[in-house]
Amino acid sequence: MRLEPGDAAPDFTLPAADDTTVSLDAYRGRRVILYFYPAAMTPGCTKQACDFRDSLASLTSAGFAVLGVSKDTPAKLAKFVERDALTFPLLSDPGLEVHKAYGAYGEKMMYGKTTVGVLRSTFIIDADGKIEKALYNVKATGHVARLRRELGVD
Repeated sequence: MRLEPGDAAPDFTLPAADDTTVSLDAYRGRRVILYFYPAAMTPGCTKQACDFRDSLASLTSAGFAVLGVSKDTPAKLAKFVERDALTFPLLSDPGLEVHKAYGAYGEKMMYGKTTVGVLRSTFIIDADGKIEKALYNVKATGHVARLRRELGVD
């Protein structure tokens, strides 16, 4: 199941890299960029996370919060945050419940074979908790720059 603009964003509460918990509910009243990535500390996921880190000031100024979600443990996410000086919450969803609620887990093509796994996906959630944009199977490289253009963020 894939989400579409206008759908209610599935709510969640997940453990974060810093041993806190984060709820989508807490961001009501702000726009949220929620992105799902396959695995911390892999080349593509590092590129994407660092691009978000490097764009965070302008995204925040434009009213956006950024949240990253993977199936990694909070301990692994903490190492990722420390290694790459990431400055936004990374959330742990090892049971994949939130991934599945957003349609960010399922069949995909890898090296010409159909596999099942995390679909690199990004969602823009409006201040009322509705899906504004649902982007599935995005590329890690260039994604943040494209998103900034589409959102009109300098």
